[in-house]
Amino acid sequence: MLRWVMIGFLSTTALALILLTIPLHKLPLIVAISSMLLLNFVTWLRLRNPKNIHQHELLAQLLGDIITLTLLFYFTGGYSNPFVWMYLLPLTVAAVALPRLQVWLLSGLAVLCYSGLVFYYVPLSHLHMNMLQGNLDIHLVGMWLGFVLSAGIIAAFVARIGQNLRDADHLLAEAREQALESERMMALGSLAASAAHELSTPLATMAVLAKELQTTGGDVDKLKILSQQISRCKEILTSLAQSAGESRADGQTMDVETFLQSSIQRWRDTRPATSLEVMLQGTRPAPPLFADRTLTQALQNLMDNAADASPEKIMLNATWNADVLNITIRDFGSGLNHDTAAKIGTPFFTSKPDKGMGLGVYLSRIILERFDGRLKLSNHPDGGVLTEVKLPLPKLLSK
Repeated sequence: MLRWVMIGFLSTTALALILLTIPLHKLPLIVAISSMLLLNFVTWLRLRNPKNIHQHELLAQLLGDIITLTLLFYFTGGYSNPFVWMYLLPLTVAAVALPRLQVWLLSGLAVLCYSGLVFYYVPLSHLHMNMLQGNLDIHLVGMWLGFVLSAGIIAAFVARIGQNLRDADHLLAEAREQALESERMMALGSLAASAAHELSTPLATMAVLAKELQTTGGDVDKLKILSQQISRCKEILTSLAQSAGESRADGQTMDVETFLQSSIQRWRDTRPATSLEVMLQGTRPAPPLFADRTLTQALQNLMDNAADASPEKIMLNATWNADVLNITIRDFGSGLNHDTAAKIGTPFFTSKPDKGMGLGVYLSRIILERFDGRLKLSNHPDGGVLTEVKLPLPKLLSK
């Protein structure tokens, strides 16, 4: 982009001098400007496949700029050319993007070329033109134009370079945060594996005792529920052990509506005491997706949180089209206060009176982000918490 500015400005100035009948060596000017055009064409081709771009490529291009400028200045007045400040443009880019040794190499070459132009150059003649009913030296006019252009370049391009550096710092901060999230997930994975091993024995004992109590005349309905919940716990631990080390959890391809109905029924089996109102709306036939087991778990975690805040009743609405699946879960609890809203979704933070583990929302957020999904929790205008999930379906179309 800087080179396009240089090409446009130098071409316009050369044309203006020719129109003012100031004699110029046209062929060297055409060669110099054509060389810049060729460099930009090569750059455009290279940026179509920007992988593996090395600093030496940028160094070679900046060297080409300095050599081209030297050729142009040699035939247009040498060191007296008011646009000789353009040597600073490649140096500015080099100072930002190249190692120190290469910056000093370019700086030394620019100084050497500038110094050579003091002694070797083709002088210009008739360096005056009339303007505003007075005589102004074309050199002074060129200096004024050069200052205006350099001020614009500093405001536009150098500021953009600074913004790029700030964006890079932001990306690095995000990468560090993602690395920290990965470490947390690894720690939780180790904790889950240990818990699965330790819980298998007491769950087996509880299952045996529940069967014995059923045969001895206890409350059959309650004991049946207890047995179902114990079986559910054992199923969870078994699936956890089976999916350990896999790149993606077990799942199958189904349409969106079937996936939602299956997840909802799975949750109802574990929370039969909570009434769940469901509304499913979307295009028919519903688009397909790969029903990752972790995605089902994420939705169940969010419904569990809503049921904990509103044990009597919660609501789930889902809408979809070919591109996106939107899910909203509403509870009728007390809502989020300011502190809770700021911390919810961070690991081991909980607002539950019984001091839960504080991992449900955090794990759901991590799982949804794997599929480029978004999770938002906010207070509903009529009370309670509104949980919003947005999932792009193309990410879920293949295993």
